[in-house]
Amino acid sequence: MTSTPTLDHERVVVRRGERSGLPVIVAIHSTQLGSAVGGCRMWTYSNWREGLADALRLSEAMSFKCAVAGIEHGGGKSVIPLPEGTVLTPELRTAVMRDLGDVVHELGGQYVVGADVGTSAADMRTVRERTMWAADHDNVAGSEAEAESMVEPTSLGVYESMRATANHLFGSPELRGLSAAIVGLGSVGGPLARRLAQDGVHLVVTDIDPTRRELAEEIGADWGGPDTLFSPVDIAVPAALGGVLSPETVPRLRCRAVVGPANNQLVDDGVADLIEAHGAVWAPDFIVNAGGVVWGVATQLDGRSAADALGKVREIGGRVADVLTRARETGQTPLAVAREQARARLASAT
Repeated sequence: MTSTPTLDHERVVVRRGERSGLPVIVAIHSTQLGSAVGGCRMWTYSNWREGLADALRLSEAMSFKCAVAGIEHGGGKSVIPLPEGTVLTPELRTAVMRDLGDVVHELGGQYVVGADVGTSAADMRTVRERTMWAADHDNVAGSEAEAESMVEPTSLGVYESMRATANHLFGSPELRGLSAAIVGLGSVGGPLARRLAQDGVHLVVTDIDPTRRELAEEIGADWGGPDTLFSPVDIAVPAALGGVLSPETVPRLRCRAVVGPANNQLVDDGVADLIEAHGAVWAPDFIVNAGGVVWGVATQLDGRSAADALGKVREIGGRVADVLTRARETGQTPLAVAREQARARLASAT
């Protein structure tokens, strides 16, 4: 059970879609640094209020993510909470994306939406039928060769974060010979697993989709079960949905560090202290998983080339290193340091 977020947001819209009849939620946490950016999550929830709670948490995390990453934008998020049993036909999908486009357009540029869990570049094309304030995932600045050679940006940010954490713990960013447990082999976890396998990292991986076992076999990784996150490894990598670190699960960790792209990994802020007391290092998720937003802002809003954007993504490792060093020097948790940095930057913009 995740904690209920506080409502310190600038604007929250909850709407029943005119065409689809489905709930459409947009939460804008902050525009102090610039227009809010954040993806649209379309997922099944037991009720729409759970979707609202997710939107509030995720939009706040986006504000912190942008602030720590040095991005001149605030945090927002949209959620389409699908009722259990919803059959998402192509017609219904098109209808709800147009409904989302209407809500985003009414916000007049305060919020720019992109793809996220459960949505795609094709969905954003539909949203752009109704508003200009939707990311164009098909239009990346730079040459065709640059676009073709692009590695998945979020997984690259996680990779650089793992190297920074390894350097913090072991005195070298070299990952060869280390072990890692990855939970989730989707659009982020899959490319990350391939890269780590190429680096000589011993992997144990799992996913709720059994067909992804083929990837494990291809890269020579061990296939784990539901408790893969608690394997005896150097680094645990939550790469699916959040809420995996709690007072109940932290004592089961058998790793030196937790570094992963899943959003909202901690059920509440107090879990950061529990991880510290358990003797593990937790790299704040909203820094580790910032590669996607760094890439999107750089290519689609700032007009940077693919090569320049990837350079910005690689800087995430340095940001993780700074937070971990500061935490060690001050005796604070990495979460407290990262939040402190984010709030200081937000305050400086007022």
